[in-house]
Amino acid sequence: MPESDTVILDIDDEVATITIDRPDKLNALNVETLEALRTAVAEAEDADVRALVLTGAGEEAFIAGADISYMKDLGTPEAQAYAELGHDIARSLETFPAPSIAAVNGYAFGGGCELALACDLRVAAENAVFGQTEIDLGIVPGWGGTQRLPRLVNDEVARRLILFGDRIDATDAHEYGMVGEVVAHDQLDSRIDELTADLAAQPKFAVAAAKEAINQSYETGLGAGLEYEQRVFSGLFGTPDQREGMDAFVNKRDPEFE
Repeated sequence: MPESDTVILDIDDEVATITIDRPDKLNALNVETLEALRTAVAEAEDADVRALVLTGAGEEAFIAGADISYMKDLGTPEAQAYAELGHDIARSLETFPAPSIAAVNGYAFGGGCELALACDLRVAAENAVFGQTEIDLGIVPGWGGTQRLPRLVNDEVARRLILFGDRIDATDAHEYGMVGEVVAHDQLDSRIDELTADLAAQPKFAVAAAKEAINQSYETGLGAGLEYEQRVFSGLFGTPDQREGMDAFVNKRDPEFE
């Protein structure tokens, strides 16, 4: 399968594994990586696989978030396009014909957490840390977090995670219902292999139908909610808090919000 410099697609025994390969950047998602990820998901779909796994390279991060250096100077139209790109990828994971699994092997912040939320299943290593941390940057989740997180955890938990930007460990994420199971870091790959082997052995069309039926149960109001989120997300670009939050992040200092 074709590969980019930042995304690796491997297909073996009807299982596609997509690895974000920017370990020196904690697998943060710049535009090039997002475009390559979208292509990889489409290629996996064309290959008619029985399961899709999303993970990150290295020992520290699953996906540490979006590219703040790129986002910090965006205006509203550019931010809208960026939101649409992230939403397109998240939706492709959510509607992928076969089950998608996030193998969370470290930091899953911001957009990384949102892509994990878009997968059907989430398995976390003990060292995984989750967070919708956008509020620290003067913005809100822009790739589905405000809509998908409350559907997984209770409303109070979702509001606290989004409003405070809290980071939570794998154990708490499991307790809240964000992940299905937690395993030792050195057992993550083997556990994913077990799950994908089991899924690949299931009746293909029934699995696809079951996934679509489950997804339909969440569709009422979701489309309008996602569109609204995009408008709110992009509308915050250019505000003092967005500029201050992202400038502080890039320059490694504490933000001073108005």
